[in-house]
Amino acid sequence: MLSFRRILDFEVFLALVALLLSISCRSQDGLRFEITYGDEMSSDPLDGRLLLMISTDGTREPRFEIVDGPNSQLAFGIDVAGFSSRDEAVIDSSVPGYPVRSLSEVPAGDYFVQALLHRYETFHLADGHVVKLPMDRGEGQQWNKAPGNFYSTPKKMHLDPGTDQIVRIELVNEIPPIPEPPDTDYVKHIKLESTLLTEFWGRPMFLGAIVLLPEGFEEHPEARYPLVVNHGHFNRTMTDFREIPPDSDLEPEYSERFHLDGYNRIVQEQAYQFFQDWTGPGFPRVLLVEIQHANPYYDDSYAVNSANLGPYGDAITYELIPHIEEKFRGIGEGWARFLYGGSTGGWEALAVQVFYPEEYNGCFAACPDPIDFRAYTVVDIYEDTNAYFEEGPWNKVPRPGMRNYLGHLSATLEGVNRRELVLGTRSRSGQQWDIWEAVYSPAGEDGYPKRIWDKSTGEIDREVAEYWRENYDLRYILERDWSELGPSLEGKINIYCGDMDNYYLNNAVYLMEEFLESTRDPYYGGEVDYGDRAEHCWNGDHERPNAISRLRYHQMFIPRIAGRILETAPAGADLRSWRY
Repeated sequence: MLSFRRILDFEVFLALVALLLSISCRSQDGLRFEITYGDEMSSDPLDGRLLLMISTDGTREPRFEIVDGPNSQLAFGIDVAGFSSRDEAVIDSSVPGYPVRSLSEVPAGDYFVQALLHRYETFHLADGHVVKLPMDRGEGQQWNKAPGNFYSTPKKMHLDPGTDQIVRIELVNEIPPIPEPPDTDYVKHIKLESTLLTEFWGRPMFLGAIVLLPEGFEEHPEARYPLVVNHGHFNRTMTDFREIPPDSDLEPEYSERFHLDGYNRIVQEQAYQFFQDWTGPGFPRVLLVEIQHANPYYDDSYAVNSANLGPYGDAITYELIPHIEEKFRGIGEGWARFLYGGSTGGWEALAVQVFYPEEYNGCFAACPDPIDFRAYTVVDIYEDTNAYFEEGPWNKVPRPGMRNYLGHLSATLEGVNRRELVLGTRSRSGQQWDIWEAVYSPAGEDGYPKRIWDKSTGEIDREVAEYWRENYDLRYILERDWSELGPSLEGKINIYCGDMDNYYLNNAVYLMEEFLESTRDPYYGGEVDYGDRAEHCWNGDHERPNAISRLRYHQMFIPRIAGRILETAPAGADLRSWRY
């Protein structure tokens, strides 16, 4: 006969077992996706970010519908390491999502479903860290288009998170390689292995460039040319230079941004117009260069030296640029080199001019990414405690992330950062806020960039903010070092921004202008200008709408560059051979 105590102990044991079983069952309750791939896809285990996309829109593949703003479809993501063809990767209600936070929040209904594996490579860095990152494969660091990524065929199905539904998805497609673009008489593509970057990354790393040769290049072998760098995002070729008229059978596409029908034809018309201007009489004969510096974190490097990306600034200025000048008869001196660009390219143009003041003779920075971190869009990283909310004793107001020219919001700062966190942890999303962090932050103990703020909560790290200030806050650096930098930058800084920039980039420009106008010995001697109610990418053109002027950077700035050369070239400089 059992004693009362043993009976009690046995009942406690049964209750504990029941509780554990209940917890186990609950962890598997609800909608669950099991994702696999076959041996024919890869015989080796893979690392990467596994993404599940769910869409109500059947007009496009779900992988192309994960965006900032109200029209985004759903995404959920997990990291996978050593993921083999024998494994099942599980995405369930515990996995973070965007815009909804969990599968459990998805209403029952019919959806289009797709999965994708964004593959990572292993890098053994020069500092001893080992990191896993998505190497660019010629697409410009786009997770949904990267060659070598596996994805499933989209399928329409009924989903019900309120049931114990199991959905099995197999990755059966691989994104193919992208063919190299051909050279033409005017457009040349070059690729150079960088000694500096190869040493940093522990594997061969390359810089590329698209070089637009001036009219008459072959007919004037004695000519030596100024060099102009158009900084910006990754391009495979010179997309805004078209040697043939617009396609007669082009199907018109509507631009939601500019509210214009047939904007794709406008783009072709402007590209053809540039070809006509470039080859016509009177247009300055220069080498126009677009740099290809896509890397494991983004579609470009921001053209500066970085603890996480490596010495891209030095590699571009001291390896790539001299290589281009030698190959295509550049003058090869600082007075004959110039920079311009918009957005990311605007920041790069200004930063490169500041960090290499003698190597370039002027920059034209349009709608630049934040150039004063007291206005890191709408966040003061030195004074604010939280990036996502303005908080008071009783209220918590979300900070805006994106607006139109009327101030209407389409995204919050928290929302755009949460999308990035779903697409990739450890600054690996390949998106805007993560690349700023990768470029500006010190490396963490794990080899990945230190967070400027907690990606989930928005809490700002003061120590990281201070590192940003000392190394990449362009206004602060100019003010701190003006006595040294000023004489080398006089007349070289020009900045343009719309006063209704979609990303609030005009806020930092105001602060930069305030400093520049205060400069003495010397006065900065450049220009800061604003477009009334102009949105992102305004470049100083007060005559044309933004939809057109953003396609005319070359015609805007190259004639001004030629004028500055004539005003500032040193005695004995070559001012004749390239002016034919």
